[in-house]
Amino acid sequence: MSKASAGLHFYHPLAFWLGCMAITAGVLAHIPMFIHASYMNYQMVGMPMDTNMLVGMGLIPFGLLLAMYGLMPRMSQLKQQQSCQLQFHVADQLPLNREHWTLVVVLLAAVIVDVMKPATLGFVMPGIKLEYEIDSKTAGTLALVALTGTTVGSVLWGIAADKFGRRAAILLSALMFIGTSICGAMPTFEWNLIMCFLMGMSAGGLLPITFTLMAETIPAAHRGWLLVALGGIGTAAGYLVAAGSAAILEPMFSWRVLWLLGLPTGLLLIVLNRYLPESPRFLAGQGLTQQARTVLARFGNDGQGHEQVVVEQAPEVPESSFKQLFQMPYAGISLGLMLAGVAWGLVNFGFLLWLPINLGALGLAAQASAIIAKSAMMAVPAVLLVIWLYHRWSSIRTLMLFLLLTALSLMSFVLFDLMQFYQPFWLSVAITLLLVSASGVIAMLIPYAAEIYPVQLRGSGSGLVAAGSKFGGILGAILGVYGAFDHMAYSALLLGLSLVVACWVLYRHGIETRGKTLEAVHQSVIDRSAAR
Repeated sequence: MSKASAGLHFYHPLAFWLGCMAITAGVLAHIPMFIHASYMNYQMVGMPMDTNMLVGMGLIPFGLLLAMYGLMPRMSQLKQQQSCQLQFHVADQLPLNREHWTLVVVLLAAVIVDVMKPATLGFVMPGIKLEYEIDSKTAGTLALVALTGTTVGSVLWGIAADKFGRRAAILLSALMFIGTSICGAMPTFEWNLIMCFLMGMSAGGLLPITFTLMAETIPAAHRGWLLVALGGIGTAAGYLVAAGSAAILEPMFSWRVLWLLGLPTGLLLIVLNRYLPESPRFLAGQGLTQQARTVLARFGNDGQGHEQVVVEQAPEVPESSFKQLFQMPYAGISLGLMLAGVAWGLVNFGFLLWLPINLGALGLAAQASAIIAKSAMMAVPAVLLVIWLYHRWSSIRTLMLFLLLTALSLMSFVLFDLMQFYQPFWLSVAITLLLVSASGVIAMLIPYAAEIYPVQLRGSGSGLVAAGSKFGGILGAILGVYGAFDHMAYSALLLGLSLVVACWVLYRHGIETRGKTLEAVHQSVIDRSAAR
């Protein structure tokens, strides 16, 4: 393959497509047993794995390795003879054109597919409990294992994206979606746990890399609001698709079909790969200047992309390794974003998860579901406010504002407890504020991380922050089991204080990104660190 086209196609196309076929064949080998179980309402518990399934399970990792070889560039061979310290990108004040919008649609599809996976967990739980005859606590380990997988995946895929490219990481994640869809044909709960962990790994890695690719391709004038919109709309659509699939397909094919959907959704992302370019900034950072220009030619408004390519000196990064995220000049901003992510995870997977039970303990069991449902409906349009503030006012100030609003809404529960005041209307107001502010935080957190770090660390940094939010979810689930959220006021107080601390750290180390090029943002990080 020519260097000119390497940024758009595959380095070893035959190996990649053979790998895709092997993975797909491996998944399809499990379908006959699934169909055979139709007369038992698709309950496969205790069924022995036949030869087709065993061969299929072998084909999947073989195909994944083959596809990985097809995607991974031989950087030592592709680099130009002289090391290049230049960055190439489309002029940052250009309007969005057809190619930009095509990329946005493809990445939106990736986010929807990614969000579907964890959202599906809630819909498969009842069927899993019934078929495997396990209690709620045992079934809950499935969610815990999945969250652990997403945490590990966020870090690993972020590192992979920085080493091998954003496009390669996204496509490999999609292939793992396809391969782990055999979770829907596993005859034992233990096999479900293993596959759910691997499925979580693929889901955890896709989201931060999607934001990374968009941040490095969209002009600065539109980057901020599109990043936040991608997260907000993609998350809402992902939950809707998961809920719709459960409502339509689960009654006909049992809970297992919700896992098997990983095959068509993963294949959709593979089919859309032709619209998924490699990041021009990543290519330029690897010294692949011609490939970077080729990619950027797709985003020229007048069909003459080379005339609109900006060439500038890349800021020097002393060390390009994962540990650099915890060293100056990135240590402060990494700490602030990690604290915010962990605190959000505790709120979302801890406080909010146990809120219906706590409201029931206050004698509001009958109204609890209605109160939370009405509050959740208000959180969806609030994303539009987040997008507007992030784009028109300030990125870092908007993030800090919503962190403080989340803390304020939690403190209202402390006040209710002190006053012994539990009027449904005011509880609804507090819950609405909590859901709106918490939704705003997560809609901005990973997009902001994708803007802050330099190109050599952007995938790793975004993955680290995403892992922080998932790790908070793991802590929330574990602490909830041990009764940490039984007392609503105490847990609200501690979580509120942790959010304030995260906000303070971001106030000291955060950088404004609105309207700035990514290179200018990175330089601001260096300058602020040097000034201390």
